[in-house]
Amino acid sequence: MGSVIGEILPQALGIAISPIPIIAAILMLLSPRARVTSVGFLVGWVVGIVVAVTVFTLLSGLIPPSDPNASKPITGVIQILLGALLLLVAVRQWRSRPRPGEEPKMPGWMQAIDKITFVRAAGLAFILAAVNPKNLLMAASAGVTIGSSTIGILEQIVVIAIFTVLAACTVLIPVVGYLLAADKLRGPLESLHQWLAKENPVIMAVLLLVIGVVLIGKGIAAF
Repeated sequence: MGSVIGEILPQALGIAISPIPIIAAILMLLSPRARVTSVGFLVGWVVGIVVAVTVFTLLSGLIPPSDPNASKPITGVIQILLGALLLLVAVRQWRSRPRPGEEPKMPGWMQAIDKITFVRAAGLAFILAAVNPKNLLMAASAGVTIGSSTIGILEQIVVIAIFTVLAACTVLIPVVGYLLAADKLRGPLESLHQWLAKENPVIMAVLLLVIGVVLIGKGIAAF
């Protein structure tokens, strides 16, 4: 089980430091209805990660079992394709970075966060976690790794839980921290929001590039 956890750490990190959901959570924490919307966002974020990883884990379980020492061409092809897709997304992210002196462009839905409800916040977070292409590719990669491993069902559940905690920690920590010490966190959250908004494309481009290369390497090694 330890080796499987080690293999999915890069994907968990990739989801964890994805700037858009962190920025969305911060904006909710700075809004008039911070306690309601931020908790809703956290719930949707966690559920979305669990659903995405679980679905791909179950689908990967359909791959015919083979000798642990034998080649795994099906798993290898899937990993190479996922890695290639991540590289394409990385190039797109890099090309979308703001030029010097240019204001970063953020999604239009962020302008309506002040009016968002608990249910809509949860739904938005679920979409960002389970439907957003960048996070979905990383969840798919983790699910393929878990589902194609030789560990049992209970161990898979434990690995998925660990993956979810790691992937959700960058939303979980500020939300819980705000609930405990709202006044002290307002200044740092605003500064973090501005930095993430500016560096979002660069952060994701570098991250996706690294994970994409690692996945392609794992896919080649599976043959």
